[in-house]
Amino acid sequence: MTLTTKQIQQQFDGFLQTPCLWKNYDVFDLQQFQIQQKSQPFNMQIDSKMRLGKYIERFVSFQLQQEKSVQLLAENIQITKDKITLGELDCLLIKDEKPIHLEIIYKFYLYDSSVGNTEIEHFIGPNRKDSLIEKLNKLKSKQLPLLYTNECKSYIDSLNLEVLGFEQQVYFKAQLFVPFTKKEVTLEALNPECICGYYINHQELKQFVDCKFYIPIKKDWLTMPHTNVDWLNLKIFKIEVNTFLERQFSPLVWMKHPSGNIEKLFVVWWHA
Repeated sequence: MTLTTKQIQQQFDGFLQTPCLWKNYDVFDLQQFQIQQKSQPFNMQIDSKMRLGKYIERFVSFQLQQEKSVQLLAENIQITKDKITLGELDCLLIKDEKPIHLEIIYKFYLYDSSVGNTEIEHFIGPNRKDSLIEKLNKLKSKQLPLLYTNECKSYIDSLNLEVLGFEQQVYFKAQLFVPFTKKEVTLEALNPECICGYYINHQELKQFVDCKFYIPIKKDWLTMPHTNVDWLNLKIFKIEVNTFLERQFSPLVWMKHPSGNIEKLFVVWWHA
């Protein structure tokens, strides 16, 4: 699907408006990268066929290139051993004369208190196939330690830099969704500003008979909801959304109330 310049700009603006999932070193002692979230025309070429994670990395690359205090050294560095890929470093840069190894993450998580015992463990992917705790553990045990492997050291040496001189940081943004039946979820470790909607199951849709609905493509999950879309009534929407639910895929949906207020929610195929 070809995206218009306006669509990509709306996605980029939505990315900028998404808060970081925590502040400073509040989670797993992982330091959040600090950069100003200023809106500007996005004029980098981007492949609309990229999967969302790589697409986000292009947004970050553009954002970094606009900063005078940042010098990009390398991006998407494949680290291999005997022709086998060990992993990838998202980005190496210098910010304010400090070398940084940066890992870039953008996620959508739903709060399910029946999963795990802590605030962080309660957040899972919309399709229950991944979770925040799994991602954090992977960062700590696999992605960040890759910098210190012998295979990576030879690459860093080629840049005339010292591995031990790099500070490791994460740029971890997320949209969080809470149950419709329990909207008041108090967050302590995570940033409450990341809560941007709720989730419901198919049976709960009957409460919104007077609302209109829209199912954005996945890259438009980044976009702040707006009125200029083809809205569906509940009857037609239920038919459309069932094609996702039958495949055990939980879509993100925009819902417009009769008042004109628009909300963002996931319709899930599972029951919390």
